[in-house]
Amino acid sequence: MSGITDFDSLRRAMADNSEQPEGPARNARAEQLLAEAEKLDVPLAVIEALGHQLKVYNYSSEKAKMFVPFARLLRMWDEHPEDFDAYETHSLHWVFKWMSAGMLDQPHIPLASMEKWLGEMEHRYRLAGHSERAVRSAEFSVAAHVGDRARAERAFAAWLAADRDAMADCHACELHGQGWWHAELGRDEEALQLWEPVLEGAYTCAHEPHTALASSLLPLLRLGRVEEARAHHLRGFRLVRAMESMRGAYADHVEFCALTGNEARGLELLAERPAYFTDDGQPQSKLDFLGVVALLMDRLVERGLGGQTVPGPAGRTWTAAGLSAHARGEALALAARFDARNGTSYVSERLRDRMARRPLVERLPLGVRAVRPAAVAPAPGPAAPAEPAGEPDDLAALLVRARQLSDTLRPHAVEAWAAVARAAEGAEGAGGTVLDARDRAEIADHEGMALGPEGVASFERAAALYEQAGDPGEALAARARAAYVRALGGEAEEARAAVAEPYDSVLALYADGGTGLRQTAGVLMSRARILMRPVHEAEGPVVPGVLADAEAAAREVLALVEGRADDDVRLAARVAEGHALLAELATRSGDPRAGAELFARAAAEFVAAGLPWFAVEYEARLAALAHHLGDPAGAERALRAALEHGGEHLEPVGRAQLHLQLAEVVAGRGQADEAAEHAMEAAHWADVAGEGPTLGAWARHQLGGHLVRQGRWAEAAEVLESALADLGVDTHGDGTVVQTQWWLGDCLSELGEHREAAERRLQAAEIARHWPEQHDHATLAHLAAESLGQAGLSAEADRAYARAGELWRSLGNVHGLVRSLRARAWLALRTQEGPGTARTLMADAVEECADALGALDAADPVGAGAAGSAQEAAEAVAARQRLVEELGHTHRQFGDLLARSVAEDDDDASIGAALEEALTQMTRAVAVFAPLGDAALHARTGAELAAGWLETDLGRPSDAAARARAVLAAYDAVAGDGDDGDRDGETLRARRAEAEQLIQVATEQPTG
Repeated sequence: MSGITDFDSLRRAMADNSEQPEGPARNARAEQLLAEAEKLDVPLAVIEALGHQLKVYNYSSEKAKMFVPFARLLRMWDEHPEDFDAYETHSLHWVFKWMSAGMLDQPHIPLASMEKWLGEMEHRYRLAGHSERAVRSAEFSVAAHVGDRARAERAFAAWLAADRDAMADCHACELHGQGWWHAELGRDEEALQLWEPVLEGAYTCAHEPHTALASSLLPLLRLGRVEEARAHHLRGFRLVRAMESMRGAYADHVEFCALTGNEARGLELLAERPAYFTDDGQPQSKLDFLGVVALLMDRLVERGLGGQTVPGPAGRTWTAAGLSAHARGEALALAARFDARNGTSYVSERLRDRMARRPLVERLPLGVRAVRPAAVAPAPGPAAPAEPAGEPDDLAALLVRARQLSDTLRPHAVEAWAAVARAAEGAEGAGGTVLDARDRAEIADHEGMALGPEGVASFERAAALYEQAGDPGEALAARARAAYVRALGGEAEEARAAVAEPYDSVLALYADGGTGLRQTAGVLMSRARILMRPVHEAEGPVVPGVLADAEAAAREVLALVEGRADDDVRLAARVAEGHALLAELATRSGDPRAGAELFARAAAEFVAAGLPWFAVEYEARLAALAHHLGDPAGAERALRAALEHGGEHLEPVGRAQLHLQLAEVVAGRGQADEAAEHAMEAAHWADVAGEGPTLGAWARHQLGGHLVRQGRWAEAAEVLESALADLGVDTHGDGTVVQTQWWLGDCLSELGEHREAAERRLQAAEIARHWPEQHDHATLAHLAAESLGQAGLSAEADRAYARAGELWRSLGNVHGLVRSLRARAWLALRTQEGPGTARTLMADAVEECADALGALDAADPVGAGAAGSAQEAAEAVAARQRLVEELGHTHRQFGDLLARSVAEDDDDASIGAALEEALTQMTRAVAVFAPLGDAALHARTGAELAAGWLETDLGRPSDAAARARAVLAAYDAVAGDGDDGDRDGETLRARRAEAEQLIQVATEQPTG
């Protein structure tokens, strides 16, 4: 059975269908409902069913289907206008605008037909007495679409000049359309000013601020307002993601990704909507989508990722290069159809301009997870002419560059010597230049540095070559380096033994003048590093003798070099490293303050020597010590310095860690906005480092929390959902997972997504259920109950509140228990259980409050905690006051509940009895609040006024007026008049106004 038996059941079915997600299933149901309406033999039923069909078609990918039902509606109007009620008459004229836009989107509809339609629309609007505002808006759309700027400007001006009436688009849509035109003409500031009320939520509708957020992305990027653009993308994409009809806005978000270095996220967006590649119901939005697909694919090709597999139309596997060609061809073919219809080349020109756009931001971190495509080598270009084999200048230039980098300790020296090695091998193979022993020694030396623990043989070979070149000191330094990498490989004892001979030999050689300070310092520093290895590797306390040996070795380096570095960068680095070793030893010896001072000194010495990138490690250590010593300002300075000094030389993972630490420090002084920026950078660099599922997820967790603190709910939700994709109990801890779910539940609740909020809160509660301390479990269960109630799931909400109440009781938390009982009472009032159950639950809440107060007073008869300290006494007074306030609020809510439990069809006696009982509870609330004085002034006056209104309902105007005057007197006794604009002032003014209104009503009411 269809279930449609009469007009009312049809209307209910159409209302239910309207609530379903956009798409073919909803459209098909609308078609079935039209068939059912035709069986009822009620003209208005058919009219409403046709209107419903039009609406679901309009908000779907099948907009081309609108024309048939509208033509039928228009014919019915012309033949029998009396069949249309006022609402359907209005709707018929309203849908004229949808037809105009729909015709523009369909290239098979001739331009002449659209012009004729505009005339028809103008004629019918004039007959119906409507303003021409909507007509001129439709004319503007046609002119702008075909590229007739002069006509578009005239229509635009006429649109704005015409009066707004019932046929004008909503404010949100009008402002979007007006701003769009300014943006098209490059007037970005004007566009954003027009959109501001929509973007801030002052004007909204089914598709706004969705489209305004999408349209704002490019203007914001062009103006350099990248933080706003990022926020609009995260917020706006969340709105359009599930709406099938918003392919054009979706395309704007894909374009944003292509223009901000977020190609990976762009690919994820394409993967979410495979049908967008092929849906033909709205050719204009398909053209927009395919155009930005081509743009995104071109960006990937430029980055050497043309062979990357990408999401595309179903039925085959696509590469970026292949999809680029396909999307471009399809889009241009569609544009050509529009241009053939319009008699211009405007659509194609506009499309080509869009596909040719260049990135506006090289890198804009978004904070959300995106799987970065694997790098692919760029396609080889034409071969360059070969250089003459064995060209000595090339090898010589490479040698000069490598030696310059290594002598000054610049980054990439190891890579430069590797280039020398490759060039030398090629030159020797061609019979060209052969390097001397010194050159080959330095190649082997840097090869060993590149190999780390595997570099022993390379260092030994370097030592032999240095000997051959006549530099015994450097040979000893190379052997000392070989010993050190043994220590790095876990061969501590072997390393100590291996460094002993170079150490003794270099000291003797230096004493005889056989080697220089630099070589001697190199051996001594390698020995000091070897002796530091047990210190670095120790998990607990270090044996004093080990500390003493390491300290002596570090001081020996300083005694040799300090004050003698002059302009030698290598020697200056030895001094700085010596102080860093002493800093580590001081810290491990239990003197973190001395360690911090020495780390700061070492970092400053590296910077002074022109080696700021070496300072980063020690500034990071300094930040950790400053945090340990309770010096957040010092930690912040050190972290900022580390980021500045590391610059482009910082490894991505190190950069991520520094940004994340700085985010935590900055957040500690309440700067959530800056903390969010650093957490976002941390997430980005973690992804670059391939640490997205671990460090990146933690950074996104932190970022989400900072955004929550700023009330940026939509952005926070996107980030937190992204974090949850990687967060795991084993990797990140169950506390992190619970907190992320908790924050996400708060965001979803603020966004009105109550069912989803409940799901997140219940998931978090399930994890917290196993914790020894149950306060979080109780809180989450209570919050989940709130969300379930707001989602309309009353039975589930009641069960969740009952569970929360049990937990609050077990924790001895009366406030939580009472609030859960009150919430259940209000739920019961809306269900079949009705007023009886609601009344019982509210009475239980009152009893729990009263019992808790009694127990508190029995434990401390004086009522001030006299037996304890002054602090304990103050805490006892505060605890009692909170309980009294809870009791007052419960009486107040009990009164409200009783008043609202009155049904319209109850007899007068039942209504009167319920109101009397409600008044009793209100009076008790006033009595409970009164002894608290000014601390509960607003609560008391609110209850007093509620009681006054009940007095009027019971026909006692004089009693009502007396209560109102008592409220005015209470505020007259309070200093100030509430003109300071704060919340208390607003409440004061509202209470006074309500009291005066109550007095007026009571004065005009006859005595009952």
